[in-house]
Amino acid sequence: MINKLKAIIASHPEWQAKFWQFFRFGIVGTICSGIHYGVYCLVLMVANYNIAYTAGYGVGLICNYGLTTFFTFKAKPSSKNVVGFGFSHLINYILEMGLLNLFLLLGFSKLLSPILVMIIVVPINFLILHFVYTFSRKK
Repeated sequence: MINKLKAIIASHPEWQAKFWQFFRFGIVGTICSGIHYGVYCLVLMVANYNIAYTAGYGVGLICNYGLTTFFTFKAKPSSKNVVGFGFSHLINYILEMGLLNLFLLLGFSKLLSPILVMIIVVPINFLILHFVYTFSRKK
């Protein structure tokens, strides 16, 4: 069974490249989500959860663009990927704020809700960003 799987992967080298791209995305996501959550927790001590989440999102976003561009997709900054990244994160931010407020409305804690949000939106964000960086490389 393992040999068959290895043969399938070897016959589809793009799968291997996509796997490692997704793996790098996971590393970047973990780092930036940690930064986002850390800032959220700090700001939550002095502001409401929407402001705290937005502050964390903003700080994480800056880190995320650099790491996503250079490490995850091994691309160079360009006007196309900046616009695409910004647009994807606008969609992502709206989705995250909606989910955060929904989880809080459902009674989840202010410390658990952001973690649940991130679990849901990470795969969605990967798909959007994969499209952005694939599209921005085409001439």
